[in-house]
Amino acid sequence: MVDRVYDEVPDAVVVAGEDATVTEVNTAAEVLLGRSADEMVGEDLSEVLSLSDLEGRDWWSCLAPYDGLESRTRLVESSWYLPDAREVLLTAKLVRSRPRGPVSRVVVCLRDATVRRRSDRMRSDLVATVAHELRSPLTGVKGFTSTLLQKWDRFSDQQRRLMLETVDADADRLTRLIAELLDVARIDSRRLTLRRQPVDLASSVRSLLASYPLGDSRTLALDLADVPEVWIDPDKFTQVLTNLLDNAVRHGEGQITVGVKPTDDQVELWVEDQGEGVPAKVRERVFAKYWRHGQRTGTGLGLYIVHGLVSAHGGEVRVESGNGGGARFSATFPTAAPGGLEP
Repeated sequence: MVDRVYDEVPDAVVVAGEDATVTEVNTAAEVLLGRSADEMVGEDLSEVLSLSDLEGRDWWSCLAPYDGLESRTRLVESSWYLPDAREVLLTAKLVRSRPRGPVSRVVVCLRDATVRRRSDRMRSDLVATVAHELRSPLTGVKGFTSTLLQKWDRFSDQQRRLMLETVDADADRLTRLIAELLDVARIDSRRLTLRRQPVDLASSVRSLLASYPLGDSRTLALDLADVPEVWIDPDKFTQVLTNLLDNAVRHGEGQITVGVKPTDDQVELWVEDQGEGVPAKVRERVFAKYWRHGQRTGTGLGLYIVHGLVSAHGGEVRVESGNGGGARFSATFPTAAPGGLEP
């Protein structure tokens, strides 16, 4: 009768005794290795785990779990391949009956590397995307500054001013991208700091939209109801609204509507576009890190930051269909002052 003490462990587990004979195998290992526990128990560990690296070297001779330094108690995680070319991540505990004594038991854990590989690919994609986003404005900055330095006298004051305005806009774009990456790091590490104060959302929306560059092909409509003040960080609110507007401009078409309204003990900010909308089947993923929809460019971090900032304020953010068939993004902010901040 095989001991199934490790069946509740989600990773594949194979245990061998002091003579390297397999004594225990859990259900996850049966699934991963494609063999039953009864077949594997009693075999040599090196035969049960037929793993090799990309150069054909087997894990047993490379890691030597029963040999090596007497102080060794574990094998750090490393990547190996099954005979069918599936990649797995292997780590092991080397159990010794006494300090610096011989290995009496080896507990090997195996995990399918698919999830890790997908995560690594997402990070690589982000690095490539960020590099592209940085290179574009840097190219403009470098090009215009080099031209001005080399041919300053050939341009009129109006031409110089236009070039410097372009450099200034590109520098602002770089600053926003760097701030975006820093915000993601703070949200992930739960080190986001809020400087709350009472804010009139309707006035803040009007002020921001007065300087927001919509472009010639877009129109803007406001639907601002009378709402109570909310205790929020005004800079973070500006980021939320700016990111929602950027998303509407990037994915929507025609008119963009921005509104605020009271809802119970909260105030709701919403931004609606007339684009293609967000399919219901992917709405739960739009606030995930690196999520991008369609062929538009971007880092895939804007809506993730919106979710993190709104959640930090104790509110909620969601997406649904707009009245014009596009997407309607809404964020709520509690009106009650956090403890210790009442005037």
